[in-house]
Amino acid sequence: MLIRGESYETVYDTFKWQIPERYNIGLDICDRQADLGHGTALIFESEKGSVDRYSFSQLKDLSNRFANALKAVGISTGDRVGILLPQCPETAVAHIAVYKIGGVAVPLFTLFGPDALSYRLDNSGARCLITNRDSLGKILEIREQLPQLEQIFVTDGEAHDVAVNFWDALRKGSARFDPIPTRAEDPALIIYTSGTTGPPKGALHAHRTLLGHLPGVEFPHNFFPRENDLFWTPADWAWIGGLIDVLFPAWHHGIPVLAYRARKFDPEYAFHLSAKHQIRNAFLPPTALKMMRQVERPRKRHRFNFRSIASAGEALGAELLQWGREAMGVTINEFYGQTEVNLVVANCAEILPVKPGSMGRAIPGHRVEIVNDQGEVMPPGQTGNIAIKRPDPVMFLEYWKNPQATRDKFIGDWSLTGDWGKKDEQGYFWFVGRQDDLITSSGYRIGPGEIEDCLIRHPAVALAAVIGKPDPLRTEIVKAFIVLKQAKSASDALRLEIQEYVRTRLAAHEYPREIDFVEELPMTATGKIIRKTLREREG
Repeated sequence: MLIRGESYETVYDTFKWQIPERYNIGLDICDRQADLGHGTALIFESEKGSVDRYSFSQLKDLSNRFANALKAVGISTGDRVGILLPQCPETAVAHIAVYKIGGVAVPLFTLFGPDALSYRLDNSGARCLITNRDSLGKILEIREQLPQLEQIFVTDGEAHDVAVNFWDALRKGSARFDPIPTRAEDPALIIYTSGTTGPPKGALHAHRTLLGHLPGVEFPHNFFPRENDLFWTPADWAWIGGLIDVLFPAWHHGIPVLAYRARKFDPEYAFHLSAKHQIRNAFLPPTALKMMRQVERPRKRHRFNFRSIASAGEALGAELLQWGREAMGVTINEFYGQTEVNLVVANCAEILPVKPGSMGRAIPGHRVEIVNDQGEVMPPGQTGNIAIKRPDPVMFLEYWKNPQATRDKFIGDWSLTGDWGKKDEQGYFWFVGRQDDLITSSGYRIGPGEIEDCLIRHPAVALAAVIGKPDPLRTEIVKAFIVLKQAKSASDALRLEIQEYVRTRLAAHEYPREIDFVEELPMTATGKIIRKTLREREG
């Protein structure tokens, strides 16, 4: 746990990792908390508005029962278990049980189609799947393609010839279970990348990854936890941002988590939910923040009381930071990481001045630098690869069944993120862009993030994405795709106005020479803009 200090340097220099040889995520986030007498673990609000509460003791009982149910159908140490569920109690119970038996959890997003599910279940070799009635139909479509998938549990609906009812199986299982004594280095879960730069890769993480995540949660949430903290995120628990940036770290500290995942994010309801449950800590992706920014006078109509809000996935700019202070009452702390090596750079407004546009500084416990293609650390101010040095407990073990991709991820002991960035004299990191997203125009190297930040400051712009479009004269030109705010209409005059807006605020070589007004932008399930799709449209 981070020890608060008067300065960032003090906190960073005094931090020491404490990784035991034997460690199990399930025992840490559930059984240990129950044995310590911690109370509420989960507050579950359904889309219909009903609210159920689960204690750590209840989760211990339920996960023991399901661990016995898994063992009864032959699932054991090392077996992969797919979990295709939204934010709900069954998701949490399934995860804890899988870790207790020494299995490997494979979180899966409920909005995946049959092809996406088939790829991940086949690639991981999952022998078992827990899902619900809404997703079962997609699984039945691909069932014959998955001969290794031996057992399906369904959390609602009647059992039939291909699926066993989850709750029936729990009731038959004993509440006593002897967990497998896993090592901290043993595999615990496979989380698939979003696949924005190629086929999704399965990042295999050890049990220690939760311990590696802890300072990265405590730091941007202003020294989490504190009395009366309560955590929530709209990010699905199928992704690392929802699962190991929120749910597991909160439970490691005995802090309750709110589970609520609507089929579609409603920014007005997000404020209502925050006030109703007095949410104190939230992870809100930039897309959610941009949507919430459209809500008028939220503090006048909702009595929320945030203590910390953190955001990651796309760079925040000065506009969103200022809005956060005015509308949310807090300074939003941006953080940075990726599925393979998560939560390694962040802001902490309590002890660090936040520089608009910067991701912050290296989180205590992590060595992060800008390196060149030979793995040499670059001087401040120069653009290069954002890289993290191993060993590091948050770092993935390998890409599942992909040794070449694992080797390509490293230069010596530096894990390359695939992102370009720079570091200033004070140690703040600045995101320039994905290597594939970098724009080369008239000899300039241009990152899309700064231009997108400038665009959304324009009063007519709701969302924006920027790419490089091939051009015979300039190599590439800057092209913008813009979603306008409601009641704003596209026109040539508005296009020229926006171009001039960027030209006068950034630089002549950075303004978008072309602008397309669109109804929506292609997004990953985690709310990141898929610029690759936009580039493909432009040839």
